[in-house]
Amino acid sequence: MPAEAPPLISPNLPATPAPLGDIGGCARALAAGSETAVGLAKRSLERARALQPTLNFAIDLLEEQAMAAAQAADARRRSGAVLSAVDGVPFAIKDNLVTAFGRTTCGSRLLEQYRSPFTATAVQRLLDAGAVPVLKANLDEFAMGGSGENSAFGATRNPWDPSRVPGGSSSGSAAAVAAGVVPFALGSDTGGSIRQPAGLCGVCGIKPTYGRVSRSGLVAYASSLDQVGPLAHTPEDLRLVLSLIAGHDPADSTSARANASDLLTELEPALPPGTKVRIGIPPQARATANAPAVLAAMQRAERSLRAAGVELVDVDLPHADHAIAAYYIIATAEASSNLARFDGVRYGQRAKLGAGEGLHELYVRSRTEGFGAEVQRRIMLGTHVLSSGYYDAYYLTALKARRLIKGDYDRAFAEAGVSAVLMPSSPGPAFAIGEKSGDPLAMYLEDVYTVGVNLAGLPAVTVPGGFQPAGGTTPDLPVGLQLIGPPLSEATLLRLATLVRYR
Repeated sequence: MPAEAPPLISPNLPATPAPLGDIGGCARALAAGSETAVGLAKRSLERARALQPTLNFAIDLLEEQAMAAAQAADARRRSGAVLSAVDGVPFAIKDNLVTAFGRTTCGSRLLEQYRSPFTATAVQRLLDAGAVPVLKANLDEFAMGGSGENSAFGATRNPWDPSRVPGGSSSGSAAAVAAGVVPFALGSDTGGSIRQPAGLCGVCGIKPTYGRVSRSGLVAYASSLDQVGPLAHTPEDLRLVLSLIAGHDPADSTSARANASDLLTELEPALPPGTKVRIGIPPQARATANAPAVLAAMQRAERSLRAAGVELVDVDLPHADHAIAAYYIIATAEASSNLARFDGVRYGQRAKLGAGEGLHELYVRSRTEGFGAEVQRRIMLGTHVLSSGYYDAYYLTALKARRLIKGDYDRAFAEAGVSAVLMPSSPGPAFAIGEKSGDPLAMYLEDVYTVGVNLAGLPAVTVPGGFQPAGGTTPDLPVGLQLIGPPLSEATLLRLATLVRYR
């Protein structure tokens, strides 16, 4: 693996137990014999126990499963039968990916005791590669949220400043990586739920092309938008994990038949001589509404790209401003359908009924007691836009807007000839916990740069873009940038990400 800058792990956390770095560092230590898989797993679990009271990134620690997997990894290494570069490396699993071990709660009281009979394909592929699962990560309930505050098991906190949000909905996954608890984690991205928390926590995250990674075993929020992807410290680590989890899966009818062979080549730290690359920048990326640190990060990234020989051009995404409205109609409509199964009969904890109460009361009470406020809000909104008299005005109009948004990206890639589009992953750094929880619209606008990618089904990678200096005793806060590419262009995006990533 190429040499990488040290991981951006918050200096505001305890130094012991020692943080785990990136996958490359762990793999080299295992290969050299200076670490064992059991030793890494124990250190990961110890650091998780030490930081959990402060950051609340975990739903469950998987101690039994972790130690068994680590012992098996050490036995393979002694026999010379190492499975992959992640064999013996700890990782976290967002708790909306089902596992046959431990609980799968989706951050909801409704599924507080749910245990799955099978394991999600993406998780199983990592287990088959020898990776060691150490925790199920906290998340906004049913992946509905952009701050990490909506979990029934309490808000996750940002490792750079625990008074602030880590972003969502893959809040626990991002926080666990940023805190040095695990070198990488799995998350899911429906409207920015990998990229936004990655940016706010100072780590890397990739939302793959729709269908690139199997959704089998991912508890659905919005089926036409959801994608599984990794969070890690470096683009190289993202490439490595994605190469293991990508690929066709017969258990997922939307799984693309493209293989992951393009992801097997290691990333070079610079473009090969003579390579001509063009990157587009839309006007929204330079909007003055962005925080000063975000604008500075964009300028720094532009300088780095030009210095590497990349041509930067302006591109037009004229329908980008409609993405938030279209997304929150389409996503909630699909959510209202997907979550209908959680009724206390088929799935979910069943409410207790009084004398004379029947099935209707069972449904109402189970869902009222089990779902949190944000999930209820989105189910009601989705049911409304699909109802008679509103379907054409809202849902069909949103689908038309979705097509226009995808068309904007298609033209940028085809007519402007750009390999990627550069923009922020969020308009500012992490905000204070509770600051926007009373204003859903303000919360939704935090996704302004991310939802269009899901509507268009495109891949996008977020990398650290720098920091917003806070001054005094307040910690500096990370900001993130993202590169968006055409379908199945993850290998190109990750190579370009090495040029943009803040060092």
